[in-house]
Amino acid sequence: MNEAPSQNHDHNEAGPRRRSVLWTAGAVGAGLGLGGLPSGTAAAAAPAAAGSATAAASPDTKARTMIGVPFERRSTVRVGIIGLGNRGGSMIDLFLAMPGVRVVALCDPVKDKTAKAAKKVTAAGQPAPAVYTNGDHDFENLCTRGDIDFVYTATPWDWHFEMAKTAMLNGKHVGVECPIALRLDQLWELVHLSERTRRHCMQLENCCYGRNEMRVLRMAHAGLFGDLLHGAGAYIHDLRGLMFDPKYYEGPWRRLWHTRLRGDLYPNHGFGPVANYMDINRGDRAVRISSVGTPALGLAKYRKEHMPANDPSWKESYIESDRTISLVQTAKGRVIRLEHDVSTPHPYSRINSLGGTKGLFEDYPERIYLEPDQNNDEWGDFAKYAEWDHWLWKEHANPPGGHGGMDYMLVFRLMQCMRLGLVPDFDVYDAATWTAPVPLSDLSIKANGAPQEIPDFTRGLWKKTRPGMDSPKPEE
Repeated sequence: MNEAPSQNHDHNEAGPRRRSVLWTAGAVGAGLGLGGLPSGTAAAAAPAAAGSATAAASPDTKARTMIGVPFERRSTVRVGIIGLGNRGGSMIDLFLAMPGVRVVALCDPVKDKTAKAAKKVTAAGQPAPAVYTNGDHDFENLCTRGDIDFVYTATPWDWHFEMAKTAMLNGKHVGVECPIALRLDQLWELVHLSERTRRHCMQLENCCYGRNEMRVLRMAHAGLFGDLLHGAGAYIHDLRGLMFDPKYYEGPWRRLWHTRLRGDLYPNHGFGPVANYMDINRGDRAVRISSVGTPALGLAKYRKEHMPANDPSWKESYIESDRTISLVQTAKGRVIRLEHDVSTPHPYSRINSLGGTKGLFEDYPERIYLEPDQNNDEWGDFAKYAEWDHWLWKEHANPPGGHGGMDYMLVFRLMQCMRLGLVPDFDVYDAATWTAPVPLSDLSIKANGAPQEIPDFTRGLWKKTRPGMDSPKPEE
């Protein structure tokens, strides 16, 4: 392991700052393989490039699985954070609130964001962190440090694969925001790297630790829904104003994905919880996906109504379906519906539903119908099932942080597993499965809804039941 570099790594920055080229709008080299194409040509080049880039890699049958592999026990988890914008700049507060966690290093090419985050670290009573602001690849220097156990990545999607790969190759466990990668060959490579380096690679912000999600999970495992049949999850979030706001997303990186792909760009929020209910990779597996999409009208309409004629967005051609609907079938014949829509008017929803032979739960708003408790064709009160809350929510009734406290629960539990040397609740196989709909839904839409095979990233080990997020409370 290399020695830690000096505490400040923001000096002698060579050439113009390239964040607008790489970390934001044009960083496609690490994503779909489109190079640094400007938006005008990206729309035309994306379909062929995406299709050719999503071929599954040959599985390494000799690799040792990471299923059931515990973290190394440690008294303090030392964290490095890459990306300090909207997401990373708020998530640092949760890491600083955790017992036995120290934020050692920070990285972002925007120096004022790194400086603001560094002040939070010292205000929390921790030593001043090392800072890395020397261009777009300074995260590589952060990853070589010998005093980091876990790298947290919250950057534009184009960089997620490269950063996760760099962290593992330098001996670090890594957690990445959605999506963890953008191509099937990249997902396979992350699986292989996790197995080869014996480092965990995890999909964060997976929305699996919400109170409702964890309650439904425990109820499903207790048999209250009977034999499970179907579920649904989504990311329906009107982001039109934010995607055209240069102060919210630094550069148009998120909007530009709507010029490159037609599929479900953000399946993890909806897929993760339902996959847990059905024990995907733990007794069942997702085997195929079929997707359809509407015309792409929402962003162009918003631009026409809100953006001046000289705005750079007028050079963009949007192809991403306003609403993508996918059906995933499992090995046991169950069906999962996934939806994605960030460009039309709609209240926020992740749908989050589960149905079985004894009834169903639906969220947004939360409601339940289970026999024999309900038998009159009227929804029941989900609050009456609070006894099924997970122990995390019984211990932390009013957690801070985003997504109604589920972000806090995820970080708390992950850091707890690292401190105590436990097997993580979710792993690289879950990350790859939950993210596979990104490239596969795009391919399915281009093929008029033809089903696309979802790889078995576990290579047959999904048939064995094993623990997941319905975990027992550990002894500290």
